[in-house]
Amino acid sequence: MAKAPVAGGYYPPVGFHFKVEFVGIGNDNDIRFQSVAGLTVEYDTESFKEGGENRFEHKLPLRTKYPDLSLKRGMLTDSKVIKWCLDALQNREFKPAQINVILLNEEHQPLKTWNVYNAWPKKWSVSDLNAQDNSIVIETLELSYNYFTVN
Repeated sequence: MAKAPVAGGYYPPVGFHFKVEFVGIGNDNDIRFQSVAGLTVEYDTESFKEGGENRFEHKLPLRTKYPDLSLKRGMLTDSKVIKWCLDALQNREFKPAQINVILLNEEHQPLKTWNVYNAWPKKWSVSDLNAQDNSIVIETLELSYNYFTVN
């Protein structure tokens, strides 16, 4: 099927076609998530006041900081990722992992990959259970990590 021409020849990728790989941990179901949040990097800064310059302060970059990674999905009853998470949260067996968040195109080929290093589970939560709602149970993983690279 031919694609319709797009003004400027470029059409931005969609944000709903992605997978999350837990290197060496997950199974086929563990790549499916509803949402990924926290792929952000920013610099801490230090202000420097220059003598005689009253119009502004210099801001100098110090170190980068990365917020926690938040992953949401419908709860799985047989998940190696949740076993890895619970080993850390219940047994204090922390085994940092590499996680790859991969944005896919319409042919399911990688467009962009975020390689998240030394991730470990900080929090696991399950949505409220309510007999009056007709909704699936959502589990949320919050992971701390050192840094990520983008390919």
